[in-house]
Amino acid sequence: MSKKKYAVIGHPIGHTMSPFIHKRLFELSGIDASYGVLDINPENLKNEYSTLRGLDGYNITIPHKQAIIPLLNELDSKAEMYGSVNTVSNRDGISKGFTTDPDGFVKALEYASIPLSGRVVILGCGGVARTMAYEALLKNASLEFAVRPQSVPKAQKLIAEIKSTLKNPDVSCVEIGALSGDITTLINATPVGMSPKTELQPVSDEIIKSSANVYDAIYNPLETVLIKKARSNGSNAEGGMSMLVWQAVVAHKHWDGSNYDVKDIEQLCVDAAKELMKR
Repeated sequence: MSKKKYAVIGHPIGHTMSPFIHKRLFELSGIDASYGVLDINPENLKNEYSTLRGLDGYNITIPHKQAIIPLLNELDSKAEMYGSVNTVSNRDGISKGFTTDPDGFVKALEYASIPLSGRVVILGCGGVARTMAYEALLKNASLEFAVRPQSVPKAQKLIAEIKSTLKNPDVSCVEIGALSGDITTLINATPVGMSPKTELQPVSDEIIKSSANVYDAIYNPLETVLIKKARSNGSNAEGGMSMLVWQAVVAHKHWDGSNYDVKDIEQLCVDAAKELMKR
């Protein structure tokens, strides 16, 4: 059997963790495959599509997650719902798009024992926050977006979209400075605290103390100020590396049906964290 070929595409795409994670997953499943990195300028995506069709599958990062959609033959129902694709499978002449971010997010929280129930507060209202919000509401959580004053109109627009899509969702918006009260799960979907500005935190110490569970989508650094303070308060807290690894696991499920031992995935999260620290 010939060696299978996979890659990740994006622009710019210098320091992606995808090759490290996916190569390990292929090793664990015993599949002989290569995994490369393709930096494709947005205006060249159509011209490079024949190259992508020659792969067995590929992952997609910014800025191609929406632009790739018109070029594909089929969309998975979840990719269609989110209007975003981060994984493509080329099989039997059919290019099918998937989004693994939602399932990766849910699995990361599940294995960290962080509930998507009770009062869930998401900091931010961008693309990552949108994905997380839908998954929380599909699990019947009471959801609030906490945003900066200038982002309130954007959050309200997202809430209107959610209300037109889901049946009677419990969703609202609050300015981040007015956030108060006990929180079941606090989720940071902003870049605040990300390298190189690692000294920043997205909410006050008081809010961190009032949060029983904390999830930070940032994975560089591995332990943000938010995560450090949450853990020092005794809260259950997890960083974003787990979501990065679990969404890759879901991609392999679409590519080749592979299943993995949870302990192997937990070890991969640790090893990916060490690899990031080396870099």
